[in-house]
Amino acid sequence: QVQLVESGGGLVQPGGSLRLSCAASGSTFSYYRMRWYRQAPGKERELVAGITGAGLSSAGGITNYADSVKGRFTISRDNFKKAVYLQMNSLKAEDTAVYYCNAYRAVYGRDYNYWGQGTQVTVSS
Repeated sequence: QVQLVESGGGLVQPGGSLRLSCAASGSTFSYYRMRWYRQAPGKERELVAGITGAGLSSAGGITNYADSVKGRFTISRDNFKKAVYLQMNSLKAEDTAVYYCNAYRAVYGRDYNYWGQGTQVTVSS
């Protein structure tokens, strides 16, 4: 029921910045936990950042980051536009990977898990 489309990737020099966008479809976007993952060649997909959705006991908007990107990356969401963003600053060569947008929600014992097609980020001089 949810389709995700990433954009904003590209080639940048070390120390540069990029802003990734993830556009979502569906009428229940605000309830989903949104995450950015990345996968470099030959490596497993890893969690980069996450932001919570609305729930019975939370208004959502709580963020978390991998230690490797803390202080450099910022995740945000716009529930009206049904979009999630990842602002990436002070980029390093190690940040080179395909970045994926993920939407997750658990209701009545069932998991809803959706992925975008990915967008390439290359950091090189």
